[in-house]
Parts: sequence; structure tokens; C-alpha cells
Amino acid sequence: MKKTIFTGCATALITPFTQDGKNVDIKGFEELLEFQKENHADAFVVAGTTGESPVLTANEKQSLFSAAVNFSNGKIPVIAGTGSNNTEEAVRKSNAAEKEGVDGLLIVTPYYNKCTQEGIVKHYAYIADRVSTPIIVYDVPSRTGVSVAPETYKALAEHKNISAIKEADPDMSKFLKTVELCGSSLDYYSGNDDLTPSMMNAGAKGVISVASNIIPDRIHEMCKCLSEGENEKGHGIFYSVLRLMNLLFCEVNPIPVKFAYSLLSGGTVSDAVRLPLTELSEKNKERIIEELTKLNLV
Repeated sequence: MKKTIFTGCATALITPFTQDGKNVDIKGFEELLEFQKENHADAFVVAGTTGESPVLTANEKQSLFSAAVNFSNGKIPVIAGTGSNNTEEAVRKSNAAEKEGVDGLLIVTPYYNKCTQEGIVKHYAYIADRVSTPIIVYDVPSRTGVSVAPETYKALAEHKNISAIKEADPDMSKFLKTVELCGSSLDYYSGNDDLTPSMMNAGAKGVISVASNIIPDRIHEMCKCLSEGENEKGHGIFYSVLRLMNLLFCEVNPIPVKFAYSLLSGGTVSDAVRLPLTELSEKNKERIIEELTKLNLV
């Protein structure tokens, strides 16, 4: 039986930058980790999509992995984003993250190259043969142009180091077929905040969440309720924050969530993003401020 990396709410952490965007703000990152711990996040995902991984240097990623592992001290799982469309590079990134002591590797499907399903299997198998840390396959076709088929998941599930899926394809029919084919040989996590109840009701163990940068306590409690059969309470929490979840994608992630968290931090953490991402529009700033105020968050 493969080890479950986490159950519940894993926060897809933003990467705070200095106001000019030139440097990673490690102090701000540690403040974010403390906020997450105090509000019951079940795991940390570092340098994923929400963490702006494409614009982070290798040294910056290592410093973030190190900071998260040191902060966690073995008490909260740390999952490192180490994917690449270059298979050898994904191995190098994964091995480097392993040296920091992370608990899991989040590896996105190869992007831009747009490989076949056979290529997906060989890509992950090649990486999995060269790591000892459990891998979460990250399927996000809206960004990569590739979607992992249920039959491909079944093939991947045969490898001892491939433990789970972060499914960000909104096709629920595909997800149901995947669960049917793979059963307990994989763990399943929602990659879309707004599909978490549906996916947990269908077998997922939780969510890798953008919204939990802002409301980790509510996402944690929602997942706990859903996993324990308290569906009415879980759905109540979900619908109370659904508008915020949607607003956090009013522009490209993580632009809106970085703005929202900067408000929660009282301005101690910047909302700066790196090009090609740009500052949130004034109209959407107003919409987010209004919703955060309604939820008594600012």
C-alpha cells in the first residue's frame, strides 16, 4: 500500500516577492507559513503554479523548499513543485528538492512539447525510477495542452513511487472513470477549488487549493466535513466562499490571490508578480476588497 502524503487541504502557496519583484521575500513566505499553520492547513505546496514556478530560479526554489521544510519540522507535509517539459530537468529538480527533505513531488505533465499518452507514461516512469519521494501527477490541460487519460493513470499507478493525482481537468466524467479504473492504487486530489465537493464525494482525499492562501481554516473544515460524511455542513462552507473562489480567478492565477493576501497581511507582504504577469486591474481590486469585507476577512 502506498503512503498517503496528506488528507484535506494543501495550500498551493504563493511566492512573496519584494515590491520590485526582483527577490523572493523569505520573511514574507515564513509569515505565510505561520498563517497557514495557525489556520490548520494540512499540507504546503511550494513552487507550483500558484507559486509562479516558471519565473523562479533554481536557487530561489531551493531556498523556498528549505524554508518550508525547516518551518514544518516534520509536522506538516511539504510538497515541492518540480515538474518540467524536459524529463531530465524534472529529475534534476526532483533530486534537488529531495535533498531538502520534502515529503512529496508535484510534477506537472509535459507542456509545450504536447507528447502522446505513451510519452506521458514514459516521462513519469523515467522520473519515478530516479526518485524515492512519492510523486503527485499534476494534470492541468488548460495550461499544458495535454490531458492525462484514465487508462494512462492506470498504467502510472503501477509504479511504486507514483502515489497520487492532482486533477485540474474539470471533466468529471474523466475523473469518475479514473477512480473506477485505478481504485485505491492512487490517491486523488482536486486541483480546482470549485470542484472539491464533487470530487471528494467521488473519492478524492482533499484539494490542492488556491483559496486556502486566504481561507485555510474554512477549506480545511470543509474538507474535514466532507471526508467525515457531514455533507450538509461541508456544502454550507463551500457555498459561503464560492464567490471568493471564483474571484480569485478573475484574472490569471496567482495575480488575484497575491493581491488578496497582501490585504490580509496588512501590506507586510507585497502583491508583486513577475512578468509576464501584471498587476491586478483596479476594477478587480475593488471586487476582491468587497468580497473580503463581506467575509469579515479585512
